[in-house]
Amino acid sequence: MKSDNQSFSGDPPKAFILLGVSDRPWLELPLFVVLLLSYVLAMLGNVAIILASQLDPQLHSPMYTFLSHLSFLDLCYTTTTVPQMLVNMGSSRKTISYGGCTVQYAVFHWLGCTECILLAAMALDRYVGICEPLHYAVLMHRALCQQLVALAWLSGFGNSFVQVVLTVQLPFCGRQVLNNFFCEVPAMIKLSCADTAVNDATLAVLVAFFVLVPLALILLSYGFIARAVLRIQSSKGRHKAFGTCSSHLMVVSLFYLPAIYMYLQPPSSYSQEQGKFISLFYSIITPTLNPFIYTLRNKDVKGALRRLLARIWRLCGR
Repeated sequence: MKSDNQSFSGDPPKAFILLGVSDRPWLELPLFVVLLLSYVLAMLGNVAIILASQLDPQLHSPMYTFLSHLSFLDLCYTTTTVPQMLVNMGSSRKTISYGGCTVQYAVFHWLGCTECILLAAMALDRYVGICEPLHYAVLMHRALCQQLVALAWLSGFGNSFVQVVLTVQLPFCGRQVLNNFFCEVPAMIKLSCADTAVNDATLAVLVAFFVLVPLALILLSYGFIARAVLRIQSSKGRHKAFGTCSSHLMVVSLFYLPAIYMYLQPPSSYSQEQGKFISLFYSIITPTLNPFIYTLRNKDVKGALRRLLARIWRLCGR
C-alpha cells in the first residue's frame, strides 16, 4: 500500500481541470464574447503593425523594429492562452492535458520575460533618440538592435527553462483542479502537495531580476528623457517629445503593474481568486490595447497603416 501511495503521489496527473468562472456560470457567456472579440482585435491590430513596420520604408528604424517584435510577442502571448480558454468556456469539459499545461506555462513565461527586456530596449531607444539625437544613427545601429532583440528572446527562454525544470518535478498527489483560466507557474506551485520553498525562492529571484531590473532601467531612462525635454525651448518640440514617449509609458504601465502585483508578493499572500483575473488582464487585455495605443498616439504608424490599407484596397480592386 505504501509503495502504491508513493507511486500515486509521484505520478503527474494526465490532465488538469481549469476552473475559470465555473463557480459563476452566468459570467461564462459574456466573458466568452469579450475574449473572442478581444482576441480578434489583438490579432488584427498586431498583424497590421507587423505588416506596416515591415512593408513601409518610413518605419524601417530601430523604434519600429522593436515595435514589430512587441506585436509579434503579443500575438504569441494571446494565442498561447486564449484559444484554450474559449474552448473551455464553450464546453462542459474544462480540461487541459499535462503536456499541454506544461507547454502553456513554459511559453507564457518565456514570452512574458522577453517582453520585459524588450520594453527596456525600447526605453533605451527613446533615451538615445531624445537625449543624443545627433548620435542616434551611430549608437542605435542595426546590429545593436538585433543583438538587443536576441538578448530579450534568449533571456526569456533561459528563465522559462529554469522554471519548467523546477515545476515539472513537483508532485500533485492526485490534485487536478487549477483555480485559473490557464496554466502558469504560481498556480502550479500553489497546487503542489510538496514543500515548494525552492520553487518560491527561485521564482521570486528570477522575476525580481526580469521585472525590477528592466523596470529600473526604464524609469532611469525616462528620468533623463524628462530632464532633456524640459530643457527644450519650443512648446511644440516638448509636445512632440512627450507624445513620442507617452505610448511606450502607457504600454509599460499596463504590462508591469499587473506583473508586479502578481509575481512580487509573498507566496503566502497569493490569492488564486484575484490572481486568475489579473492573469486574464495581462494575457488578453494588454496585448489587445497595445496596437491601438501605438496607433492612436503615433502619426507615423497611422500614416503607414493608411498606406497599407490603400495598397491592400488597390490589390483587391484588380
